[in-house]
Amino acid sequence: MFASSELNQRNRNRERVFRVLFGTMTALLVLPVIIILVTLVVKGGPVISVEFLFGNPTNGMTAGGIFPALLGTVWLVLVALLASVPLGVAAAIYLSEYAADNWFTRAINLAIINLAGVPSIVHALFGLGAFVVFFGLGTSILAASLTLAIMTLPVVIVATREALQAVPQSFREACWNMGATRWQTIHRVVLPNAITGVLTGVILEVSRTAGETAPIMFTGAAFFLPFLPQSVFDQTMALSLHLFVVSTQVPGMPEQLPFGVALVLIGIVLIMNSLSIALRMYLRGKKKW
Repeated sequence: MFASSELNQRNRNRERVFRVLFGTMTALLVLPVIIILVTLVVKGGPVISVEFLFGNPTNGMTAGGIFPALLGTVWLVLVALLASVPLGVAAAIYLSEYAADNWFTRAINLAIINLAGVPSIVHALFGLGAFVVFFGLGTSILAASLTLAIMTLPVVIVATREALQAVPQSFREACWNMGATRWQTIHRVVLPNAITGVLTGVILEVSRTAGETAPIMFTGAAFFLPFLPQSVFDQTMALSLHLFVVSTQVPGMPEQLPFGVALVLIGIVLIMNSLSIALRMYLRGKKKW
């Protein structure tokens, strides 16, 4: 009486096929990441040491450590976050909570999408003309970080706007019915419930900011500096540019050293992303919906 029919059997077989197909596609997406990480650990792991992490380059960058580039990367990422996250969140709040659906806001949304697709070398030329020359910041951490902030701004705006729109409309209506203003509703209810989405945008920005080379090459990063940056108006070394230099421009480079630099760069991105993900999971656990 309860034996499966021929139609049910065909549906189960089709379900197995699609499950294997989607599982294979997922494995193919993860496999390159695993191969890259294993290659970096195997080839770059032997050079990782305290001296490598906290020493200065020596012998024309063919020996020594990468501490100036490591510190410079942290400088660039933090200043870029300080510049882009408040501006991006404010723009997302306006587009999601205040702006009407008209030609002006549609033009803004189109501009954001187009900005996300601009090649990084174009952002580099913009940063050179705008921040280095026009605003007179010179080649500095501030100019490079502002260029990176402009480049990653669409990521923060889109992620924050999606997070704001995911908050149920009934939350807003309940606050308005209690006499709260629009800003009180956004500040007290909408933003706290959308903070996990904002952190998603921050995670994506950190990953892209730390690995960019072209935008900082013309605006603030140097091949080699005999001193550490003292303020945001100084030049700095950066891991992404350092990796490019030691991989292509320095003769007699030990084979393991570029892999070690790449491994440290990936490690910084993973550490920063892990901290953001941990905070996001903690805040997500406090949600009531």
